[in-house]
Amino acid sequence: MLTTILRRAFVVPLGVAMLVAASVSGFSFAQAQESNVVVVKNFMFSPMSLTIKAGSTLTWKNLDGEPHSVVNDAGLFRSGALDQNDTFSFKFDKPGVYKIFCGIHPNMKATVTVQ
Repeated sequence: MLTTILRRAFVVPLGVAMLVAASVSGFSFAQAQESNVVVVKNFMFSPMSLTIKAGSTLTWKNLDGEPHSVVNDAGLFRSGALDQNDTFSFKFDKPGVYKIFCGIHPNMKATVTVQ
């Protein structure tokens, strides 16, 4: 009986600690994946300036009720109109500074720096 109580006193906290560690590492992984997402909300790109590594794919997600598009000012890429919850992705292979704007609302601007 005493052995069972001691075993539970040791095993339960150990299990809890393992669950916490797993959830924290999973949370960090989720945050790392989200770092290459630009949110379109309130007629703004967020973040408005982002630095990524060459070969990275960046995804824009429209959370506004209005359509938006993602356009590179040099003509490298242009999304169609993105309705609410639609996404557009582009893989940046070459280093450089890329100016981005919304083709529907040209006052919405962002910059992507690729290293």
